[in-house]
Amino acid sequence: MKITVIGTGYVGLVVGACLADMGNNVICVDNNEEKLSLLKKGFIPIYEPGLEELVKSNVGENRLAFSSDLDSAVKKSDVCFIAVGTPQDEDGSADLQYVLAVAESISKAMNGYKVIVDKSTVPVGTAEKVREIIKRNTSFSFDVVSNPEFLKQGNAVDDFLHPDRVVIGSDSEKATLIMQEIYSPFLRTGNRIVVMDIKSAEMTKYAANSFLAVKISFMNEIANLCEKVGADAEMVRIGITTDSRIGNKFLFPGLGYGGSCFPKDVKALIKTGADNDCEMSIIKSADLVNKLQRNLFVEKITKRFGEDLTGMVFGVWGLAFKPKTDDMREAPAITIINALLELGAKVQVFDPKAMDMAKRIFADRVIYADNSYEALNKADAMLLLTEWNEFRRPDFDRISTLLKKKVIFDGRNQYNKSRLLEKGFEYYQIGCV
Repeated sequence: MKITVIGTGYVGLVVGACLADMGNNVICVDNNEEKLSLLKKGFIPIYEPGLEELVKSNVGENRLAFSSDLDSAVKKSDVCFIAVGTPQDEDGSADLQYVLAVAESISKAMNGYKVIVDKSTVPVGTAEKVREIIKRNTSFSFDVVSNPEFLKQGNAVDDFLHPDRVVIGSDSEKATLIMQEIYSPFLRTGNRIVVMDIKSAEMTKYAANSFLAVKISFMNEIANLCEKVGADAEMVRIGITTDSRIGNKFLFPGLGYGGSCFPKDVKALIKTGADNDCEMSIIKSADLVNKLQRNLFVEKITKRFGEDLTGMVFGVWGLAFKPKTDDMREAPAITIINALLELGAKVQVFDPKAMDMAKRIFADRVIYADNSYEALNKADAMLLLTEWNEFRRPDFDRISTLLKKKVIFDGRNQYNKSRLLEKGFEYYQIGCV
């Protein structure tokens, strides 16, 4: 099938590469010439495991191409995926200006029947707006479909190639059959294609992300109570997750959620509720708990060292909002590091993939280490903020010689408390006294 994907961010690039890998002819369109130049040379501007190999392979097989010519790409394609950004507006709503602008461009380029697919995360009613814009500008027949993405950064390629479900929101049998044909190679093992009305599909993405955000905030709130009453949050976690009705995903106490999806989607759903006179009390609480969780971690540090951190040095392991990505959008590390800097501290940082992103955020306000151990040199304490695999089993004897004080603040509950106490460390974690 001939497909155009408009937008080459996390979603668009993964979608384009994976669709090409199943034998489709895919053109990825973007208006950023610098990014397109890099992609054509085989350089991937984001870190996503497996993506670089997939892009190079399919470009080499002439199934995947990159272009800034949206008009030509649309004319050559049967299906057009809109995968541009929907950034958070000042009021918390999703900013649809890029989606609607792309819809208008598609409409003016149409030369026959097309399926236009909303792949970007968009609020309920967006497909109607896209349909109205296209209808105003073309006499050709078309269908608009909602096909929300459920890609986890750091695992996006595998999520697309082996989805647990594909949601298709459609009011057209013809468009539904085309979408089912596109996704049939990915679902040969019996995973589900779920067909529903368009508005329900649009809502499904926000509902899924907000529910996961609620689980994270719920566990963090329980962990905070555990500290107060002397319970162990890890034991509580094990106790509840063995209940099959609850499950064991997204229930690890920590610093809360970040990234490009959960914070934005939660706020967008809250705004949608407000616009429709529907109080989203649980989701509002999840958002509030998430914000407070980072502040509570800083309070652990100031409780140990005092409110004035002038002259103190903190070594930070992990900057990305989660492992296996370089994305720092809404990352807990940003809030925590900024708070430490405001209190007068010096901060030395290391992350396996997010150092370039960090330099855009912090500039020269922090010290950038070449490796994890260098970040701890002569620091008063170590802070673990992202649970990268390479941080899981460090050389604690080496760490003890680097730190001025043998103090570790673990924001991801990654280490064995008994072992660290035996080695003479002060060890602070989430949900344990």
